[in-house]
Amino acid sequence: MSDLHKEVSELERKSATAARLFDIRRIIGGLFVVYGVIVTIAGINPSDADLEKAEGVHINLWTGLAMLALGLFFLIWMKLRPAQVPDETSGPPES
Repeated sequence: MSDLHKEVSELERKSATAARLFDIRRIIGGLFVVYGVIVTIAGINPSDADLEKAEGVHINLWTGLAMLALGLFFLIWMKLRPAQVPDETSGPPES
């Protein structure tokens, strides 16, 4: 019986780790940070033609910074409120 209990608790621990690993906030935040850095770098020194198309607004710079901020928000949110694995015992009551 104790071996079964150890095996069940090991599986529960692995399930909790997998739930945290595949948290969608990590994927969204990471992609927004990566793309935000790329777009920000592209927007630091725009060409005159790019500025003329955007009517003088550094659109790549502002969009890149906004994407970077959103990505960091998702990653900080994930750190502050990690994913909780639902308990199987807390399901709906059986009749």
